[in-house]
Amino acid sequence: MPDGRSFTHPSRDAEYSAIVYGGPDASIPDLARYMQDQRPEPHGYRVLWGEIHGHSEVSDGRGTPDDYYRAARDDAGLDFCALTDHDHGGVGRTELWGEKWDLIQSKVAEYHDPGRFVTLLGYERDSSPWYSNLCLYYREGEGDMVRGERDGHITRDELADLLARDDILSIPHHTTTLNQGVNFEAIPPELWTPLIEVYSKWGTSEYFGNPRPTTHESPFGHWRDALVLGARMGCVAGSDVHSPHPGMDHHAGGNLRYDEPGLVALLAEDLTREAIFEALRSRRCYAATGARILIDLRVAGVVMGQETQVARGEARPIRLTIQGGAPLQTVATVKNGRDYFVAHLDGSTDSYELIVDDYKPERATDYYYVRVTRCDGRQAWSSPIWVAAG
Repeated sequence: MPDGRSFTHPSRDAEYSAIVYGGPDASIPDLARYMQDQRPEPHGYRVLWGEIHGHSEVSDGRGTPDDYYRAARDDAGLDFCALTDHDHGGVGRTELWGEKWDLIQSKVAEYHDPGRFVTLLGYERDSSPWYSNLCLYYREGEGDMVRGERDGHITRDELADLLARDDILSIPHHTTTLNQGVNFEAIPPELWTPLIEVYSKWGTSEYFGNPRPTTHESPFGHWRDALVLGARMGCVAGSDVHSPHPGMDHHAGGNLRYDEPGLVALLAEDLTREAIFEALRSRRCYAATGARILIDLRVAGVVMGQETQVARGEARPIRLTIQGGAPLQTVATVKNGRDYFVAHLDGSTDSYELIVDDYKPERATDYYYVRVTRCDGRQAWSSPIWVAAG
C-alpha cells in the first residue's frame, strides 16, 4: 500500500511525475499517452439488450404472445426477449400448464431467429415462502414446468433442487414489497439466487429508502441486503409489463409506478440463446431503466459478475467507462454497500471515465458495482465484481 493513501490515481505515480518534471522534453501528449496505457483492452463481448419480464393475455396481461414478441423485436428494437406469464394462468382462468404452455413454447420457437432476435422460454412461478415470485428461464426453447407438492408454494428442498439445475435460471422480483417481499437474513446462503431484479416498473430494489421505491416498501429484501450478507448476486431489470409494450416507455398504472421499462444488458459472445443464457448465468449483465447506457467496469482485470483474488497490499485497478447517451448527473462506484467514489457531473458530459487503484481490503471479499444516474432520471446498475484478499 502506498504511504499515506488507500487509493491512488496514475497522475500521482512516479512515472507520471517523471513526465511532468521532464523539463523541455515533456509534453501534454506524453501525459495523454501515459493515461491511455492505463486503460484496459476492449473486453471483446457484444453488448446485447433485452426485456425478460412481461405478461400477455395467456395469463393476466393484455395482447397475445405474437403482439408481445413483435413489439419487442420491431418497435423496441431489442436483441432478445422473454415472455413470463404467471403459472396460475390468471385468477379465475386455467393454469399455464397444458395447452397454454404448449402455445408459449410454440411462439418461442416461431420468433427465435439467432443472430437477429433471440427468444427465451420462461414463466413466473409463485414460490412462497422463500421467494414470492420467481421468474424461471430455460437454457433451451422447450421444457417442462416446475411443479412441487403444492402449487403457488415451494419447499426448501424443492427450491434447492431448482437452484441446482443448470438448465433453468431463477430470478426473484418483488423482493421489497410489503405483501410479497423477502428477508435475505432468513434465507440460508445456499438458497440465494445468482441474480435479482433490481428494477421493474414497480420500483427500485437496490437499497431501502432509495429514490424510486415500490409503493409499500419493506426492509431486508433489497439487493444490497443480500450483498452485505455475502451473496454473489448480480442484477438485471425487467418491466413486469402486462401489455404488449416490452422494452418501451408505457404508463400502466396501479402498482406499476414508473413508465420507464426495465432492460437487461448482457456481455455475450454472440446473439444466440446459448450465449445469452451463459452470460446471465455468469452474471455478465447489468440493469437499466429504459436507457441504453453503456457500462464497462473492470476491477483487478476482470469484468462485471466475476470473482478474483488480489494479495494484500497489491493494487486493485478500477477501470470504468460510461457512455450515457444523454447528460449524466452522477456516477457512483459502490464498495461494500456504500458509495466509494462519486462523480458529480451535473449534466456537463454524457460520458465518464474512472482510472484509480484501490489498495484497501475491508472484508475477506470486497465487492464493487456501479450506479449511473442521468439528468433525466434514468439509471443503470452493473453487476458486482468480487475481490478476495489473498
